Amino acid sequence: MHTVQLGKSSLISSRLAYGCARIAGTWNPSEVDAAKTATGVRAVAAAYEAGYTLFDNADIYCLGACETTFGKALQEVSGMRERICIATKCGIRMADDPKGSPYHYDSSADHIVRSCELSLKRMGVETIDLYQLHRPDLLMHPPEVAGAFEKLKQQGKVREFGVSNFSPSLLTALQKHCPMSLIVNQLEIHLGRLGSFHDGTLDQCMAEGIIPLAWSPLGGGYLGDGGKVDRKNPRHRGLVALQELMDKIAGAASVSRTVLALSWLLKHPSRIIPIVGSTNPERIRSATTAETVDLSREDWYRLLVAGRMEPIP
Repeated sequence: MHTVQLGKSSLISSRLAYGCARIAGTWNPSEVDAAKTATGVRAVAAAYEAGYTLFDNADIYCLGACETTFGKALQEVSGMRERICIATKCGIRMADDPKGSPYHYDSSADHIVRSCELSLKRMGVETIDLYQLHRPDLLMHPPEVAGAFEKLKQQGKVREFGVSNFSPSLLTALQKHCPMSLIVNQLEIHLGRLGSFHDGTLDQCMAEGIIPLAWSPLGGGYLGDGGKVDRKNPRHRGLVALQELMDKIAGAASVSRTVLALSWLLKHPSRIIPIVGSTNPERIRSATTAETVDLSREDWYRLLVAGRMEPIP
């Protein structure tokens, strides 16, 4: 795959990232067994062999079990650690948090530092390449977060920092206090979720050299191959029309609907990096063909209008 520089840092990523949210095979850590772990390790190895170099994780994914599974893959795949960027996230209290009151957001310095140390232990590494705040904490004190980031950087535990799901104004507020550049903002971006194209988020990314990471680039599956739209979805008719147009354009280009959805994101000048989350090795490999699709400006806008479900101004 081709590569892209992550913001103003020295980190380099493949044009697609691999998302580790599903590699534990469950969202319940008590259900993780040897078979599920082996499947997760094979998925990570398949992504690495296919050319993915940015691996996205979070401490909340299966309450840490995904990081543990990823660490197992690092142990089994020789030379992998030296050739990839490890990204993970913190900021959501987990059920076993010693301070109690789980499942709300916590960007306090103590929580950031403690979470980082636990992630390092679970993955069995000394340094996280990219560390992000997972969700906007309305009680966030930017100077406190900046202090925690600086401490982790000085200790050699983290190389670079970013955010996830942040509005442009909140990212700016945090950046004002951080001595280091925030290099990514991870967002839900796909043909069914277009807010970041219009709310200034991608504009800020281009202006400040921040890389957008697109989570759920297939809309949770309905934009991918064989994906169906829930009939109870209030936008059912419009989304089905979007799927039909995607299938038409994909067929003309001799690619899958999944590849088309990813290539649509790749064409944007903000240098969006879609995060592929399948654990199927064949699908992981086939997704990499998205960067070879030469999507025309006309087709790109046809898909945008279909996703908006209304004409552009």
